[in-house]
Amino acid sequence: MKILMISPTQSGIGGIAQHVQGLTKFLQNEGHDVEIISSENTFTIPIKGLKNPSFMISSSIKSKFKKDFDIIHAHNIPSALAMKNSKGKKILSLHGVFSQQIDQLHGKTIGNISKKYEQNALKWADAITVVSKEAFDYYTSLGYTVFQVPNAIDITSLSSNEDRRYPKQIIFAGRLSSEKGIDSLIEIGKKLPTDIQLIILGTGPEEQKIKELTIHQRNIHYLGYQNKENTISLIRGSDILIQPSLKEGISSTILESMACGTVVIASNVGGNSELIENNVNGITIEPKNIDLFLQQITNLFNNDVLHQSLVEHAFKTVQKYDWNKVGHLYLNIYDSVLSLQNNNNQSHKTQKVS
Repeated sequence: MKILMISPTQSGIGGIAQHVQGLTKFLQNEGHDVEIISSENTFTIPIKGLKNPSFMISSSIKSKFKKDFDIIHAHNIPSALAMKNSKGKKILSLHGVFSQQIDQLHGKTIGNISKKYEQNALKWADAITVVSKEAFDYYTSLGYTVFQVPNAIDITSLSSNEDRRYPKQIIFAGRLSSEKGIDSLIEIGKKLPTDIQLIILGTGPEEQKIKELTIHQRNIHYLGYQNKENTISLIRGSDILIQPSLKEGISSTILESMACGTVVIASNVGGNSELIENNVNGITIEPKNIDLFLQQITNLFNNDVLHQSLVEHAFKTVQKYDWNKVGHLYLNIYDSVLSLQNNNNQSHKTQKVS
């Protein structure tokens, strides 16, 4: 099978990038031919608010020259125009509720414009997939047939190295943007007990705020962008991963933490609530509840029995989210839309002969 993958990004520690990396690797291991159009190999304007629109245009132009693909698999709405202009059966994967994410990042006006474009994009697809139940419920309520296929990770490929730098080490790894709860992360950092060290990984529009935080808080350490191997080693070397997101799908970072034996404390939004059963395989907290985040961090350092129990149950949970299982769900969808096409072609031939 020949597959064209279209994604705003394919590198880094962001959720979409990791999803595309993992799915591509799985498909190639299964013997399929995969080509990718992304911002890494297509012109974009690297300015906030312009990167996605410029990718939409440049990827759309580039996709017109791509021929003989069986499947066009676009990730998130900015990839949809290129999907539309490509020849092949079209799959659109949504990594959250797109228009709500734009509302959060850019306000209602741009959010309303995005919602109209989103409505068109959904109609261009032969099949729509989402990564979380929240997104499934939302798009199903709009009348679309939607397949829920979660994020996944390649558990066996995760680095076994452990990078522990401090006796009490917690970590945040992700995009430094408002929907990831960066303001909450900053408030947690300001009030964190001085014997607990917080490592922050990632880049994004809120990066300067994090840099300023480290000037005043000696137990906050900003390491910027780290490659996948370094990121996993730092997660594995940490006692706790915190994720105070305001919006979230099925987070690859949470899955990786579960696989690495690092307890997750996350806000109970979106896919987080699907992955984490509170006080069973992790801890969930209402968004922006800074005091409870701090209380639970402290409690975990004082309760080894609870910490170990959460680690063990989390490792059992993450086995369901390995690419060797999830990847076949995508292959089933690919086969389904191709079979429908073949049946239609056969029907046309029969009608023509008769």
